Amino acid sequence: MHYVSTRGHAAAQAFSEILLGGLAPDGGLYLPDAYPQVTGAELDAWRKLSYADLALAILSKFATDIPAADLKALTDKTYTAAVYRNARAGDAAERITPLRVIEQDGDKTLLLQALSNGPTLAFKDMAMQLLGNLFEYTLDKQHASLNIFGATSGDTGSAAEYAMRGKRGIRVFMLSPQGKMSAFQTAQMFSLQDANIFNIAVAGVFDDCQDMVKAVSNDHAFKQRYQIGTVNSINWARVVAQVVYYFRGYLEATTSNDQKVSFTVPSGNFGNICAGHIARMMGLPIDQLVAATNENDVLDEFFRTGVYRVRSAAQTLHTTSPSMDISKASNFERFVFDLLGRDAARVKALFAKVDSAGGFDLSGAPGSDGDEFKRIAEFGFASGRSVHADRLATIRDLHARYGLTIDTHTADGVKVAREHVKAGVPMIVLETALPAKFNETIREALGHDAERPAGFEAIETLPQRFDLMAADVAQAKAYIAAHTGL
Repeated sequence: MHYVSTRGHAAAQAFSEILLGGLAPDGGLYLPDAYPQVTGAELDAWRKLSYADLALAILSKFATDIPAADLKALTDKTYTAAVYRNARAGDAAERITPLRVIEQDGDKTLLLQALSNGPTLAFKDMAMQLLGNLFEYTLDKQHASLNIFGATSGDTGSAAEYAMRGKRGIRVFMLSPQGKMSAFQTAQMFSLQDANIFNIAVAGVFDDCQDMVKAVSNDHAFKQRYQIGTVNSINWARVVAQVVYYFRGYLEATTSNDQKVSFTVPSGNFGNICAGHIARMMGLPIDQLVAATNENDVLDEFFRTGVYRVRSAAQTLHTTSPSMDISKASNFERFVFDLLGRDAARVKALFAKVDSAGGFDLSGAPGSDGDEFKRIAEFGFASGRSVHADRLATIRDLHARYGLTIDTHTADGVKVAREHVKAGVPMIVLETALPAKFNETIREALGHDAERPAGFEAIETLPQRFDLMAADVAQAKAYIAAHTGL
């Protein structure tokens, strides 16, 4: 399998050739030249697999240049009881991403897929742990080193740092918006003392951090000289690793391939739900993919109207589901590429308009940029919006009725899922993180603290190590140069 750019001006490359980088040289994002298809016989066989073996079966379709034995060793190393708290030997298929029925109302079923059993208590671990092992494997093969430059609105940073800490030949430079993450999220990152981890708090919002990462990625001379890679969801390997738990959720929620399920996904940067789109394009019987946004509702506006309208930094709100405080969704370009029939020239023109005019319009209205919005239904997308009062009410309701405490982002997902669940089609809400990571809002909702897993009882009291920086690309480059010794 080879990978092409959404903007059409990068040479097709193999999986290992795009693994360590981020953006394609033409500024686009990599996607397979064609999505591999999954047969009914394969789905039947996959129902019996452990999570590690399911990951191997799916990733083998995408990483065709990695020997099968090596890929099996990597998936076995990643998806084990040693990494995921609730996993048990011999029970990995059920316990790494277990399903729980939340509500049953006649033929309407709402389920929660737990994705936060990893070392940083967030769904990002599901892909990032694999990415860390893939990076180390590839760098060893190439006798090379890598300087990861990334941005986080909360969970990506800690997941990346925990996956890469102590890895041979890897340094991590992680940007985060100063004062915009929860105290728990901040402490998870800034308390790390590993010599290969560098945390940088940026005076701005997440979109500023993300723009800095893209600017550095687009400076090809700098990128090559300082061996820059990325772990943000613009990295294809991260997205494809997330495809696995859509298959796992479907296989656990159904008994026959004739059945369909839907997924509601808390959405900010579009990486998580983009993995669901890829699973659906591969043939997984998904009815709906529902994007649940918070007050920063750029994606909800698009899926309701066809208008993609990026907000400015001043317009991007700081909310109680901060990991979704994003107005410029990096992975959205991958979906638009498919929506436009893989017309790379149009994709390039539309995202140039995002940079120059702040958005584009595919509604088909007079003066719009096209009429592809009418095709949204073909891809199964829907959306909804949740605000602070909604997430408080949802957290209280689930706790009172079922004794279940969920985090703020998952609450956004449950609120929106309830608006879209259909009779006869199970709706799976993807859990985002454990509630302890957003304790301030849990206390506001329930009047008491969220339960904390062992080892995280007083993480906010640990010494913290980080540097402050303006939202300035030149400063970021100088910082990387000063700390790499190159």
